[in-house]
Amino acid sequence: MSDSNRTQGVRTVAGRRPQRRPVVELYERIVDAIRVGTYPAGSTLPSEPELASSLGVSRPALREALILLQEDGVITVRRGVGRTVSDGPARRGFERLQPIESLLGVDTAKVRPLVRDIEEPTDLVMQHLPVPASCEVRFWESVVDVEGVAVCLVEEWSVHDEALAAVDPALVQALEDGTAQPHTMLHALASADPGLPLSGASTVTATVLGRRRGLTFERSPDTPVVLITQVVSVDRMPLLATKYVLPSGAPGIAVRQSR
Repeated sequence: MSDSNRTQGVRTVAGRRPQRRPVVELYERIVDAIRVGTYPAGSTLPSEPELASSLGVSRPALREALILLQEDGVITVRRGVGRTVSDGPARRGFERLQPIESLLGVDTAKVRPLVRDIEEPTDLVMQHLPVPASCEVRFWESVVDVEGVAVCLVEEWSVHDEALAAVDPALVQALEDGTAQPHTMLHALASADPGLPLSGASTVTATVLGRRRGLTFERSPDTPVVLITQVVSVDRMPLLATKYVLPSGAPGIAVRQSR
């Protein structure tokens, strides 16, 4: 939790030291307990009633602090598991172009292919990729599971094969071979030509799962999600358009900023 976040909303009175908000004090108490080993890295926190009782606070106050801890990557939340103390510093973030399975955890994230197909481009595809309406493009849909729990739906479209082959003929073969592999399209292309100067541009919006995606996650259609739309290019030529759908409770992906 950044210092700017921790001090936000504190009013300074002349001659007095600024006071932290109660939720920030509670946040720091839990962090201190993690540091001294009361809640070791990798362990599951006690239930809300137990934790609130041991800390001597109300459950609403505790819940607000837990939300902040999750946002800052101190703990993770998974259905059926509970709140788990993170076991290390945040991984390199979304600003470095990597396959989503790497960002969510090289050792724990597993890609589960749902669809590997060739289809006519949709309006979305033509908005982001330089493809004519008459061509056919590859479409992959996958689910990324972390420790057996679905945390991200990935929908990917590539430019038509002729455009891929003009960049590197190995890319087309990589997607042909990749249809039977548990990887995302970005992983397949990046692995086929590690020296390819790929770059990505992303937008982040908030929405809800909807009925079809809700069935994939076995969650309510009204479940809030973060939707990341990414276009991957080489030398300013777009190659891939991707949607990453991350429902509430999904592991965080760090985004670092500097000036």
